[in-house]
Amino acid sequence: MTVALHICAGLPWQPANRCWAAVRLWRKVTTWSAVGAAFNSNPVRRLDLLQRHVGLFGVPELSSTEGFERVQRRALLEAEQLVAKACRTAPGASTVEVFDKLSDTLCRVADLADFIKVAHPDPEYREAGEKTCIKIGTAVEKLNTNVELCRSLKNLLDNQEVMDQLDPETRRVAELFMFDFEISGIHLDEEQRKEAVDLNVKLLDLNNQFLMGCHMPNRIDGRALPTHIHHHFTSEGNYLQIGGLHADSPDDVVREVAYRIFLYPNRDLMDILDQLLSCRNKLARLVGYESYAHRALRGTMAKNPDNVMNFLQLLTDKLKDRTEKDFKMMKDMKCKLNPRNPDLMPWDHSYLSGVIRAERFNIEPSLYSPYFSLGSCMDGLNALFTQLYGVSLLAEQPSAGEVWSEDVRKLAVVHETEGLLGYIYCDFFIRPDKPHQDCHFTVRGGRMQDDGRYQLPVVALMLSLPRPGRDAPTLLTPAMMENLFHEMGHAMHSMLGRTRYQHVTGTRCATDFAEVPSILMEYFATDYRVISQFARDYQTGQPLPQSMVTRLCESKKVCGAADTQLQVFYAALDQAYHGKPQSRSTTDILIDLQQKYYGLPCVPNTAWHLRFSHLVGYGAKYYSYLMSRAVASMVWRQCFQKDPLNRDTGERYRREMLAHGGGREPMQMVEDMLQKKPSMEDFVDALVSEMDPDFESIIMDSEN
Repeated sequence: MTVALHICAGLPWQPANRCWAAVRLWRKVTTWSAVGAAFNSNPVRRLDLLQRHVGLFGVPELSSTEGFERVQRRALLEAEQLVAKACRTAPGASTVEVFDKLSDTLCRVADLADFIKVAHPDPEYREAGEKTCIKIGTAVEKLNTNVELCRSLKNLLDNQEVMDQLDPETRRVAELFMFDFEISGIHLDEEQRKEAVDLNVKLLDLNNQFLMGCHMPNRIDGRALPTHIHHHFTSEGNYLQIGGLHADSPDDVVREVAYRIFLYPNRDLMDILDQLLSCRNKLARLVGYESYAHRALRGTMAKNPDNVMNFLQLLTDKLKDRTEKDFKMMKDMKCKLNPRNPDLMPWDHSYLSGVIRAERFNIEPSLYSPYFSLGSCMDGLNALFTQLYGVSLLAEQPSAGEVWSEDVRKLAVVHETEGLLGYIYCDFFIRPDKPHQDCHFTVRGGRMQDDGRYQLPVVALMLSLPRPGRDAPTLLTPAMMENLFHEMGHAMHSMLGRTRYQHVTGTRCATDFAEVPSILMEYFATDYRVISQFARDYQTGQPLPQSMVTRLCESKKVCGAADTQLQVFYAALDQAYHGKPQSRSTTDILIDLQQKYYGLPCVPNTAWHLRFSHLVGYGAKYYSYLMSRAVASMVWRQCFQKDPLNRDTGERYRREMLAHGGGREPMQMVEDMLQKKPSMEDFVDALVSEMDPDFESIIMDSEN
């Protein structure tokens, strides 16, 4: 039971709690809705000196860092009581209910702490969250090798008569809990079980060390670099800090310097990665798997490493000619821009593909941004969800101490007949020490409670957007707008599920299925019938011209094969690192696979894999982005492309896919939605067809 770490019962929704201060609207613009206005201005909180701090996410103890220790201690005590109860419960649905309550008890604390350790601006809170994650994580690993606890679940699974009486979701959750026991080594002898626990605890530490190292900047003596590029980097006395790749810089020297220095090998981090991969392999072999990849892929749509590599190789073969053409275009463009240094290098890919898109389609993000104020985009999402699902987003005033930053907005998600579905906390704006990453966190999973009420899901979304200013709201580039839609796709997956068990709620499903709802939202974000509902110039109110949307969509296909092939390389590298150990260094493996699956040369004395943070969260499952995109493409074309705002289709999509979380086999949900069983060739063809020019839409647009 990887008691799939997943927090507090939802209270009835109170409409009167929605209260945002009046906001200043910019001249000449029509008034936004309440949710739009909430995001297009800086919030003005009501000052009430007598108001009691409710604690982070409404958890009273978390009004201070010391509270983490209290909630952690209480959760562990309750977990002990639930373990005892599970061990004396007669086989039946109640067995699964107790297991799920045990999982929920720990996850309510661990998931919240996992978010706080990343997002809170106060380092003391981050440290408290980190300690709590480790403490709860260690307890979970011990539970996963608790023989008596496992025996109570096995008694249920071995009782065929009782199992036949259970509903499909309960049977699946029981099997998933047993799977968690098995991959943790419950079948081993006592000494080996202890070794499995020790390996899992060690992995928690190695994961954290690797993630920290991935994001650490490198330093170089400023005298070693040309003075005219110093201003691109952060100064630290005589040194310059390089904390990223500067991949979109128009200066060739800046891109090359950043690439060589940021990716310069770090011996300590290399050792940590080696230990991490070795530790994962030992754990997988110990519990009976050929490799860590075999262990990680069980239960996914792909099923096993052979299927993943078959998928990646098929895609590579189909893209070969297109990828070569894309790289030739980039090389020609580099010759044009810098004839004295025409060799195409890895640091050129992102920038040159962007230049080609802009030149061919006149794509300049600043031309689009006035139409994409954050508030108008939130209005667009609200309208879309209302039309597809009958769901509205309502801005609420957080209570004192409920949020970790004054910038955070709180949304209630309300269905027209079902009522309050859950809450979304929107942490969208850049601030010091906040990670520059767009991500979704489950803070509390949905589940049916003992009293018959539904525990409302709570999620947090984190983006890296500029703050609204005095003279303009936050304006998004098309890429930022798509990322917003993507992350809201994750959030609505969590909101629209109504699983009986939190162990399988929302995004708690197979990784290669979890990205489908979020990637599908990107298709809505680029369809003019959706965009035309909200994209208005924030000053004039003029709608975004359809021709600009058409050009934007077609521009994405330029160099699409090379972009996809780069993702294939990342996925293949991830598989190689988590497959059977090789008698080669991780760097040698990277050099070989970069040549085979990418094509641009590997730069000596660089170690890109040491910045590949997804090795931690997506170990052996990075391919999921590509497979999920293939599924999303098929769902869009077959179900939504003809009419993206059709309520019947939206309800069917919720019923067949979103509602179940991980409570059904992922491929079965795909088959039910598509009404066919797709093959690996179908997935590959879906991805490749995305790169074909849509001549019909271009012609129709030119006629308009």
